[in-house]
Amino acid sequence: VEVPNEDNSEGYYAETTLAELVQDMLSHLNASPGSFELEVESITATLNEWVTTEETLQELVELIYTQSTSIPNFAYTGARLCNYLSQHLAISSSSRNFRHLLLQRCHTEYERRAEAVKGDEATQKNFHSFVLFLGELYLNLEVKGQTGRATVLLLGLKDLIDALLSNPVDGNIICAVKLLKLTGSVLDDDWKQSGKTYMDDVMSRLRNIQLDASCSRDVKAMLLNLLELKSSGWGRVGNSASAIEATPDNDPNYFMNEPTFYTADGVPFTAADPEYSEKYQEIVDRECYYPDFSEENGTEDCYDEDDGMDPEIEEAYEKFCLESERKRRQ
Repeated sequence: VEVPNEDNSEGYYAETTLAELVQDMLSHLNASPGSFELEVESITATLNEWVTTEETLQELVELIYTQSTSIPNFAYTGARLCNYLSQHLAISSSSRNFRHLLLQRCHTEYERRAEAVKGDEATQKNFHSFVLFLGELYLNLEVKGQTGRATVLLLGLKDLIDALLSNPVDGNIICAVKLLKLTGSVLDDDWKQSGKTYMDDVMSRLRNIQLDASCSRDVKAMLLNLLELKSSGWGRVGNSASAIEATPDNDPNYFMNEPTFYTADGVPFTAADPEYSEKYQEIVDRECYYPDFSEENGTEDCYDEDDGMDPEIEEAYEKFCLESERKRRQ
């Protein structure tokens, strides 16, 4: 979709397509997620000028879905944007509004779950991105006129977890663990409220997988961490019997809010991922030997001996050292 140049001006919008406009907006939000609250209203106002037909609405949904499942670490911001647009886009009808088309697009991917979990590496990777995006949608997509979350997503997430565990290769298990660390406490509460014991069933299956000899050691450690997190009440405040300092050894929730890092290939990872120590060390090495890499990742250069670390980086580095030391003792 291209906006006509009615006044023959050389302005930006005269030659820009909707796809290019949305790409620019999402790239900006990805680079500056903290600006979401300040800019989402103006972004929506601009989109309301462009999205005036069902055709452009369908295109917008596809663009946002694609970006939210392909840009590393953008699922959360993408879900928040979807929630806002579902309530503030001007074009809407009883059956063809933004929310309906978004859920319809997700349903298309959902129907492919049985094949996707057994597909090749690329197919599984795309499916895993979809699963985590749907988890973010469940947490962020508000139901107009209601206080609860979308029931259709609650049921869908159960089916997706079942699909992942039906083929318990490492990639599928890791995706299931990430989804449960993201949504576990909420799913647990909502399933219980509806009288279902789904979470107990899921944890029983994960416990069996964790004991399976075919499961890699790193994935077994992730599963054990998740099982302990569930048994602690998902790390909620007030569940601890005594107030002691959290460490990787005594707190299963220690890495719940760890920062996200990226390998040289742009693949995201956190302290909950297998081979975290090795991947993090590669980042440290690259920042020391390749100054340009540091600039791209938000630091001006490698730290001098007298320089102080950024607090977030310092905290992540301390966790990295603690985890490395714990692994060496095992």
